[in-house]
Amino acid sequence: MVGMFEHNGHKILSVLPDSIADQLGVQAGDRLISIDGKIIEDILDYRLLINSEKMLMLIEKPDGQQWELDIEHDYEDPGLEFGDGLMSEYRRCMNNCIFCFIDQMPKGMRETLYFKDDDSRLSFLQGNYVTLTNMNDHDIDRIINYRLSPINVSVHTTNPELRCRMLNNRFAGESLRYIDKLYEAGIVMNGQIVLCPGWNDGEELRSSIEDMLKWAPVMESVSIVPVGMTRYREGLTRIDPVDKKVAEQTIDTVEYFQSVAMEKHNIHFVHASDEFYLLAGRNLPSEETYDGYLQLENGVGMLRLFIEESNDALTDYTVNTSLGEISIATGKLAFSVLAEVINKVKSICPNKRVHLYEIRNDFFGESITVSGLITGQDIIRQLKGRPLGTKLYLPVNMFRSGEEVFLDDTTREDVEKELGVCTCIQEASGYDFVKDIVNS
Repeated sequence: MVGMFEHNGHKILSVLPDSIADQLGVQAGDRLISIDGKIIEDILDYRLLINSEKMLMLIEKPDGQQWELDIEHDYEDPGLEFGDGLMSEYRRCMNNCIFCFIDQMPKGMRETLYFKDDDSRLSFLQGNYVTLTNMNDHDIDRIINYRLSPINVSVHTTNPELRCRMLNNRFAGESLRYIDKLYEAGIVMNGQIVLCPGWNDGEELRSSIEDMLKWAPVMESVSIVPVGMTRYREGLTRIDPVDKKVAEQTIDTVEYFQSVAMEKHNIHFVHASDEFYLLAGRNLPSEETYDGYLQLENGVGMLRLFIEESNDALTDYTVNTSLGEISIATGKLAFSVLAEVINKVKSICPNKRVHLYEIRNDFFGESITVSGLITGQDIIRQLKGRPLGTKLYLPVNMFRSGEEVFLDDTTREDVEKELGVCTCIQEASGYDFVKDIVNS
C-alpha cells in the first residue's frame, strides 16, 4: 500500500465518526493525494470523483507513508472534511464595480465583511453570482465537462463597453462570450442586473433583456434588483437612487418582456425584485408569475411567497381567544406586508397584542430597507422604552448564518439584555410567522 506521489494533496481537517474513511483508518492531519489516479484541483473535482460506486483513494500519512485504499462505497460520502471548503483559495473579485456594496461599508467591521468573492464554485455550491471576469477557458470547460448547473451570472448589461465602465474592468465586455459558450453547452444559468439609474436603465435595460432572451430557456431567469446605496459613498462614482418613476419604468419594461418570453418559451424569464413594486406603489405579481421562485435570494418574490404561505397557514388554525403580547422587528421593505398578515392573524386571535416595529437603518442609511442589513445597535436604540410584551421576534436574516450575531457584531443576547425582553429568532416563512403569533 505504500507508494510515491509528487502531488502535495489536500490536508484533511476531520473525519466523520463511523464513516467509510474512519473505518479504514484515515485520520485528521492525513492528506488526500488523488482519487482514481486523478489530481484533485478543488472541491468540484472531489465531488465528481466520489460520485461513484467504487474508487481508489491515495492517502498520505504525516510520516510520509502513502496508503492506497480500494473503496467500494456505492455513492456514499466517504466522510472527509477539509479546512478550506473549496479545497483551494477563494477567488477574489477582479472588478471595481460602481455599485459594489462592500465599497460602501464603514471602516472597523469584521474583516470577512470586506472580502469580495467572484468564484464560480460558490455559484454552484451556494448560489452566489459571478461576473465571469476572472475566469478562463479552462474554468468554463470544467463547468461544461462536469455539467455544473445552475451557474448564476451577474450580467448587469450586455453592452460590452458599458459593462467595462460599470465593472471598471477592461475585460468585462469580452467575458460575455463565456455566456454564449455555456448556453451552447446547455448549462442552466440564472442572470442578474443591478439597476443603476443613468447607467443601465431605460433603453440600455431593454436592450440587455432582449439580448438575454436569446439565451432562454437555458438561462431560465433574470432578476432586476435596485442598486443598494449606503451613506458611505464619499469618493465613489455618482449614482442616482431608484425612485418611483424609475421603478414604474422598470416594471413596465419587465412586464413587456415577460409577455414576449411567455409566448416564445412559456416562462416569464425576467423579474423585478419586490422593492420596485413597493417603490412604484403597485401590487405584487401573482405567484404564477415567479416561475417557481427561482430568484428568491435576490428579493424576487419573497413577499409574495410570504403572503401565500401565511394565508395557507391561517387555514390550519381555529379561533384562539388566549391572551398574549409580543413584538416583531422588521425593515421598511417588508413592514406593510407583515402588517397586513398580522391583521389577518388577529381575526382568529382577537386577544393577541402584536407590536410591529419598522426599524430605520441608521447604520447604513435610510435608503437601505431590507431587514437583512439591520444592525443590533439600531434595534436597541429604536426599541428602548417601547412596549415589547413578553417576546421580541427578530427575523433570521438579520443574523450571520448559523449564528446569533448581527452585522455590527452585536449579539442576540446583547439585544435581550439592553431591552430587558426575551428575544426569539424567527424563521423566514409565512408559516413560522403565523405560528409564532398564534402560539405566543
